[in-house]
Amino acid sequence: MFVVVNRFKVRLDWHPDFRRRWLDRAVLLNTAPGCLMIPFLKSSAYPNPVAYISHAFWASREAFEAWRGGSDLFQTAHKNAGKGEHLTIGQRAFSASEVLRTVEGMEQAA
Repeated sequence: MFVVVNRFKVRLDWHPDFRRRWLDRAVLLNTAPGCLMIPFLKSSAYPNPVAYISHAFWASREAFEAWRGGSDLFQTAHKNAGKGEHLTIGQRAFSASEVLRTVEGMEQAA
């Protein structure tokens, strides 16, 4: 499995707009081959600026690279990229990691 993480710092006065932008938009990534799950998180660690984190869980690095490498879905998903930058402080922080081990609990997520 391969996990892609984007972290955003959002000004307190702009965070409702940023949150709405993420929660109300159409999600195309979930139709990409190999995309497993996309949680969008609001961190409680930073009240101001507000920290938001998106994760994209992929079946493999190859599946992620195939999507990112210029697929039509990638182009469509990013056609408005940068239009929300006025809502954030600085650049988003991007990281990508290979999952080495997963330990699952006794209960399944809802």
